[in-house]
Amino acid sequence: MTTRRQFFGYAGAAAAGAAATGGAVVALAKDSTTPEPVSRTISPYGEHQVGIARGAPASAELVAFRLATDRAGLGRLMRLWTSDIVALTDGRPAPGDTAPELAVPNKGVTVTVGFGPRVFDLTGQKPRGLDDLPVMKHDRLQTTWSGGDLLLMVGADDAVSVVHAVRRLIADAKPFATPLWRQTGFWDSTGANGEPVTGRNLFGQVDGTGNPAFGTPEFDDTVWSTEDGFRGGTTLVVRRIRLNLDTWDELTRSEQERAVGRKLSTGAPLTGTAEHDELDLEARDADGRLVIARNAHARLSHHSENDGRRIFRKGLNYVHDTGATRESGLIFLSHQADIAGQFLPLLTRLDAVDALNEWTTTIGSAVFALPPGFQPGEWIGQSLLS
Repeated sequence: MTTRRQFFGYAGAAAAGAAATGGAVVALAKDSTTPEPVSRTISPYGEHQVGIARGAPASAELVAFRLATDRAGLGRLMRLWTSDIVALTDGRPAPGDTAPELAVPNKGVTVTVGFGPRVFDLTGQKPRGLDDLPVMKHDRLQTTWSGGDLLLMVGADDAVSVVHAVRRLIADAKPFATPLWRQTGFWDSTGANGEPVTGRNLFGQVDGTGNPAFGTPEFDDTVWSTEDGFRGGTTLVVRRIRLNLDTWDELTRSEQERAVGRKLSTGAPLTGTAEHDELDLEARDADGRLVIARNAHARLSHHSENDGRRIFRKGLNYVHDTGATRESGLIFLSHQADIAGQFLPLLTRLDAVDALNEWTTTIGSAVFALPPGFQPGEWIGQSLLS
């Protein structure tokens, strides 16, 4: 009897693409004054993996795996995962789903897949700059949150959809790969009036203001690789950063703002009035002090202070409870075409003198290459594994 794994492993991914639907929402007859529902079903197809060029999801889980197979087995796993992703993002149960009622459309489900550095011992063609980051002076890395050969990053509008998708994908990873670590996080990017906003970390800061805008040449140059075999892919740095909220809360508001270089109320630079105002890095106060301090996070991370280097960053807040003890922090996600050329110089600069180092500690670190997207009839990682 042919099993599902054997079918996808040897027959390819043609059936995976054929199973896709448009994810359309059927509207029932209603009063003409009732607004049509807005579809939150996100097609998995495209030049790039669709979870990348969008804001942080409301709920997310990252799962890193230790690979336990060869190149051929990895290809079979990618075919399986591709078929799962096509179904789950459309709100349909994946084949073999043991809880099909939890596969619900219109939940904004996205699934992003990444390869760690060791995978390229099997595939060759390692993307430029994809190496484990050196341990920084302020790092206190734990193996519990570090490394990995494969990454799944699942996002959705609600936690149930995330948990269900992860459960299905982990089940289909057996026996090709086993979970190494799992991190869950959340993000609120909706303002009081229902409009999209940048979102805040647990320090209360507006977090991610300086990002390049989606769809612009600046975004494309920052994020997407142009390397042969990896064109349309990107790289991802995952840093788990513990926040010391107790000592942060002991600061005055002005001390907090000076450490960041931005106003807590709006996210505007201390030299401006609106969130997206440009930083004036030369401005001084009445006493001759720089308004944005030399060690302020906003100054040190600004592209003008880093030879024009940019990244595209996202954040996920997290809390981790152990009995009566709670750890709070930020899962920091950085996309860039070249980790060594773009992210590492910035990280080194921040580790040296960033004012926020006093209240933050990185306890997990991992790097991954995120392959290009796929079209119907194709599968994730096909350009690297074929």
